[in-house]
Amino acid sequence: MYYVYILQCSNGKLYTGCTSDINKRLERHNNGHVPSTKNIRPLNLITYTTFIDRYKAFEYEKYLKSGSGRAFAKRHLI
Repeated sequence: MYYVYILQCSNGKLYTGCTSDINKRLERHNNGHVPSTKNIRPLNLITYTTFIDRYKAFEYEKYLKSGSGRAFAKRHLI
């Protein structure tokens, strides 16, 4: 299984990522092992979507990082 997740950062911004082990990835984010979120901890999980197909998960992550994807996430996921 693959997970596309959205985190709420301490500065109020959102972070979107993709992983095959959501619990381990969240632990890495909150322990400061992920360079892009190291300085904006703590992070809270807002939502995640599960995929069987790895490539579909990465496509969805890419979409959520686009302008229309961010708008979609704000309207429907957050």
